Amino acid sequence: MHFISEDLEEYIEQHTSAESEVLKTLDRETNLKVMSPRMLSGHVQGQALRMISMMIRPKNILEIGTFTGYSAICFADGLLPGGKLTTIDINAELEPMVRRYFKQAGIEDKINYLLGNALEIIPTLKDTFDLVFIDADKENYSNYYDLVIDKLPSGAFIIADNVLWSGKVVLPKPDKDTKALMEFNDKIQADDSVENVLFPVRDGFMLIRKK
Repeated sequence: MHFISEDLEEYIEQHTSAESEVLKTLDRETNLKVMSPRMLSGHVQGQALRMISMMIRPKNILEIGTFTGYSAICFADGLLPGGKLTTIDINAELEPMVRRYFKQAGIEDKINYLLGNALEIIPTLKDTFDLVFIDADKENYSNYYDLVIDKLPSGAFIIADNVLWSGKVVLPKPDKDTKALMEFNDKIQADDSVENVLFPVRDGFMLIRKK
């Protein structure tokens, strides 16, 4: 995930608005108690996601991949009054921790937290979404995109996380996840119905706007 020097990363952290105490505590507990803590968005990316949500001011957000809830808390700050964030995850073991932090952040009334297979759940959702965050199993990124694109009005946004995959997308002989992400990135680049920009923030995220 580290594309720049540690000194520059530290400088960036120092010149990014501080995360809340709830997010700091969540980050710490995730790193201490949860497997694969690198899946958490973290300070700089979390603030980037929060800023995007604050700019868009979405009424409805869909998040595919909750993990421990860090990114959902960041996105929720941008919701319009009465807005809702629907977040889907397959790992029921994390539910008590996630719900505890949603409550601590004061956003539990804004969250529709669904457990199960997103490929099965997304088709059942009746809402349209102003902002979608894709951050789940990499081999299904293209499938998630296909499932959500018709649920977005013109001008809505999708953010796809981890699209640089620690730089592996430019290496020969990609593994299965890397190949899936490369195919997803190429799919978006070739889709005339959207416009996109790939940001080298943390592990890379693609910002996609439906025309």
